[in-house]
Amino acid sequence: MNSASSRSRTLKTVGALGMAAATAVLMTGCGQSSDSATSAATSEAAKVVPQKQTTSPSASAQLTQDQQERKKVLDATKVTFDDAATTAAGEVAGGKLVDLDLKGVDDDDKDQSPSPTGSGSPTGSASPTGSASPTGTASPSGTGTSSPSASPGSEGPVWVAEVAEKDGTVHTVRINAVDGKVIEARVDADQDADDKKQTAARLAQATQTPQQAAKVATEKKKGTVTSVGLDDSDGNSVVWQVDVVGSDWKKTTFDVDAKNDTIVREETDND
Repeated sequence: MNSASSRSRTLKTVGALGMAAATAVLMTGCGQSSDSATSAATSEAAKVVPQKQTTSPSASAQLTQDQQERKKVLDATKVTFDDAATTAAGEVAGGKLVDLDLKGVDDDDKDQSPSPTGSGSPTGSASPTGSASPTGTASPSGTGTSSPSASPGSEGPVWVAEVAEKDGTVHTVRINAVDGKVIEARVDADQDADDKKQTAARLAQATQTPQQAAKVATEKKKGTVTSVGLDDSDGNSVVWQVDVVGSDWKKTTFDVDAKNDTIVREETDND
């Protein structure tokens, strides 16, 4: 009797242990299945997230040196082309604008236009200021006396304008592109009779204003006007050459017929 009871208790114990082991195996299997599912989901998510992160840096394209320079100058410029043109023309009694250039934005492209700019439009700020004093009395501008007090270039970007009298005599007017104040207004000293005659002839042919030409150019390409100059085109016609810098900091040059506002040439500088 005692032996039978002992065997019975042993069998119960073994059965209980077996059930516990089976339960443990089942629980372990469930845990592994759950972990595998979680790991798979995490792996799939990891495939998606990095793709979004790696595409964003490539969206900002590298600017060229010319584009960086344009951006730097235009970010600092507060005076628009229209305002600078009005100010410049007001410095010469009865004068008309023949060239207006924002210095620091591809200067070499526009320095070749009207020849009288030779000594007046260099970016070098020391020489124009030095010559402002002796020419102050020659300028018909009433504000000429305030010009020598400013030092061109030290204030930041500068608009350089050429304004011609009816006989073709050209005056150089420098305007602070931040506050709109006139830095200098003077007659170009290196003009000869042929220079004046050429300028007067161009103005006589130009029935459209530089502001109208700028409007035509910006209607074709949205952006900021950085230069407008009266120049000869192929043949006997004259054009307003207009530079427009777009939001991509690329510059497009338009040749606009000075008689009918038709665009006769368009060229984009991708540098």
